[in-house]
Amino acid sequence: MNICIYAFLAGITSLLGSGVYTAAYPLHDVSSIFVRLLYEEWANYGVFYKYQPIGLVRKYFGEKIGLYFAWLGLYTQMLIPASLVGVIVFLYGCATVDDNIPSMEICHLRNNITMCPLCDRVCSYWKLSTACGTARASHLFDNPATVFFSIFMALWAAMFMEHWKRRQMRLNYEWDLTGFEDEEVSNNKTDHPRAEYEFKVMQKSLKKRQKSQDKIEKLTFQDRLPAYMTNIVMMLLMIGVTFAIVFGVILYRISTKAALHMSSSPITRNHVQLTVKTTAAIINLVVILILDEVYGAVARWLTVLEAPKTDKSFEERLIFKTFILKFVNAFSPIIYIAFFRGRLVGRPGSYLYVFDSYRMEECAHGGCLMELCIQLSITMLGKQLIQNNLFEIGIPKLKKLIRYIRSKQGAFQEEERQKKLTRYETDHFLEPFGGLTPEYMEMIIQFGFVTLFVASFPLAPLFALLNNIIEIRLDAKKFVTELRRPVAARAKDIGIWYNILRGVAKVAVIINAFVISFTSDFIPRMVYQYMYSPDGSMHGFVNHTLSYFNVSHFQDGKEPMDPSHPVVICRYKDYREPPWSNTPYELSREFWAVLAVRLAFVIVFQNVVMLMNDIVDWLIPDIPKDISLQMHKEKILLVELFMKEEQGKSYIIHSSTSTDGKENCSKHNNSKVAPPRSRRHTNSTKSF
Repeated sequence: MNICIYAFLAGITSLLGSGVYTAAYPLHDVSSIFVRLLYEEWANYGVFYKYQPIGLVRKYFGEKIGLYFAWLGLYTQMLIPASLVGVIVFLYGCATVDDNIPSMEICHLRNNITMCPLCDRVCSYWKLSTACGTARASHLFDNPATVFFSIFMALWAAMFMEHWKRRQMRLNYEWDLTGFEDEEVSNNKTDHPRAEYEFKVMQKSLKKRQKSQDKIEKLTFQDRLPAYMTNIVMMLLMIGVTFAIVFGVILYRISTKAALHMSSSPITRNHVQLTVKTTAAIINLVVILILDEVYGAVARWLTVLEAPKTDKSFEERLIFKTFILKFVNAFSPIIYIAFFRGRLVGRPGSYLYVFDSYRMEECAHGGCLMELCIQLSITMLGKQLIQNNLFEIGIPKLKKLIRYIRSKQGAFQEEERQKKLTRYETDHFLEPFGGLTPEYMEMIIQFGFVTLFVASFPLAPLFALLNNIIEIRLDAKKFVTELRRPVAARAKDIGIWYNILRGVAKVAVIINAFVISFTSDFIPRMVYQYMYSPDGSMHGFVNHTLSYFNVSHFQDGKEPMDPSHPVVICRYKDYREPPWSNTPYELSREFWAVLAVRLAFVIVFQNVVMLMNDIVDWLIPDIPKDISLQMHKEKILLVELFMKEEQGKSYIIHSSTSTDGKENCSKHNNSKVAPPRSRRHTNSTKSF
């Protein structure tokens, strides 16, 4: 056994000496000045305010990792103006909350409006003034400034994409990557098949019993059809699991709300809404964190099953599947609150029920925007603090400890354990580099939080900025001290991630248009002020949005069990005809007017913002002017050099041609003079 171990160590030593081992498994060069500089100027929390040494990162880790940190640095820099504007919008909401007429009307004690129960039987009638706190808090995020902020963030996303293209082009020029893809194609490097693909092809050849080496087999669509069908079924199943969990949380909220209303404690009954919202958001966060890990493993398994031909194709398909699953997982609860909650309810006397017993949820009087803000903030902060920071540094350390305990080092004595290990032994205990997909993925999801629902949470860019300041140094420290040194890989761009970013930015415009139009009260307020207000102000807006209901029209068994006082008419938030009209409880004209304006706003907002994005794209050139001029000068120099070489070649050819002509002429003349000389020589010879 010892002989085998010594032979293995001797083999490793030989590979290290010849450079073969470090070519396949590069080691951390701790004695190098690069590592010391990277640790002091990059992988250090104390230098968070400094620019990253991207050049050193590229020299030590390669262009692919260098591009990731360059992109992350630019994204973090671009978050600074977005954060400042978001804070200003939030402060504007704080400064104008006391002047907001709708919230003042809700909080005014003289407007003692009796509202219909929020649940069947156990919930009683309630006064609108009790929603004062929710109404005031909703104004912090639902005010006219949020519309401006949504437009600003759409333009910010477009400017970020354009600035990254310019930054990427500059790095390509500085790192000599401008012709990298052409070199790859000419050297046939991109078409090199993966080992798993070749194994599948070999299996196919063996099944067909084709031993001929002339015919090259490949996997056809028919060969991959079972894998494609499995991919589709599993993706739909995973998305269905996400929707099922969201539906389960909905049932939790409904049942918990009814149970808390039955509590004998008045404090519990007064804080039902806050308790249910917060606990449901925390449950959603825990489920998202768990399913993220599950979906990452499922996406990799499905991609392996699909057997892509090249590494690039494998990576792109893995990224696409992982992004779809994690995006749906992260944003499904938020999309439900933003666009579905409070709209599938019905009305008093004709509510919609799930399983004939659970009444669908209603939004608070301040709207669902406040609940959307709570869900968005808890999910975003939870993912950043727990998943992106604690997991990112804690899991590699835990795996390193487990790997150390399982190794034979754990059985050595204390003095043997303390002896100095060789570099490859030390690197063995580090976590293997698993690629940049997890790093990009968490930033893309964060980019979604910053842009998709920014109308409901203007502080999202600020929280993203604070997280990324730590994230850059955390990733840097992980790459330098916690991960094995990856094999340096060249790359000209960030690949499919750029297309995903552009897609998220486009979708963000549409989603923010719908959030402003359908989730917030911005459109109803504008319609009332310019169409129905007698004096052009917001006075009377709250009463305008409330419909009437005769409590005698409750369904049997659905009325409150113990009303605190006799009630004949209660109010609920909707645009419906009163019970004394010819068409009681039908949708009123105001409803259709508001709906028409909402749809028109979505169309106008979307097209205007898209047009502005196109203008930004057109105004900002993809290549910086100095780089463009320098590249133009280099092309001119190359052309001049090529022309000089061609002129030199033509001169040499012309010279050689003229020389050959002279030689031929001299030979021809010599051939005419030579015969007499030979005769003379012959004659002389004969004379002798």
